Amino acid sequence: MDIVFNCPNCDQELEVDSSAAGAQLNCPSCQALITVPEPESPLPKPESPAKVEPSIINPIAASAAARQELHLKVPIREGPSEVLIEKPKPPLEAAAKGDKKIRIKTIRHTDCIEVGHDRFDETVTNFLQKVGEDNIISLTPLTYTHLDIGTQRLLTDYAIMVVYRG
Repeated sequence: MDIVFNCPNCDQELEVDSSAAGAQLNCPSCQALITVPEPESPLPKPESPAKVEPSIINPIAASAAARQELHLKVPIREGPSEVLIEKPKPPLEAAAKGDKKIRIKTIRHTDCIEVGHDRFDETVTNFLQKVGEDNIISLTPLTYTHLDIGTQRLLTDYAIMVVYRG
């Protein structure tokens, strides 16, 4: 079982094996001498402890040969640490609407006349189907005047302005 604790000087999170409890180590971040705390036991301590004579179970454990250098496990990062709890992703409907910008398309009647055939309704229908009903914000009819090249007169014509997300 590992002991996880923070350095009292630099607040660096450190992790050592539980056998290192009570040992003094240098913090890898600030090089301060720190004492490894005792592991927190899940059982409560009794109010009147029974007296037990300390006995060495394994004499090699108390010898100098048993002492070894303890290595701390410290994550080293150049930047901020990764986010462990991610923000929930938006619902599909919000994600689909969120990425789209508001746009405007004006379809003029004069642009939809081909070889004497009026294709205005067909052009508007095709555009609206391409955009989709959910993405249409508004449809506004317009009237405008323009100079007819053949007759050199001002003509009044109509158009439609579509405001949509796309």
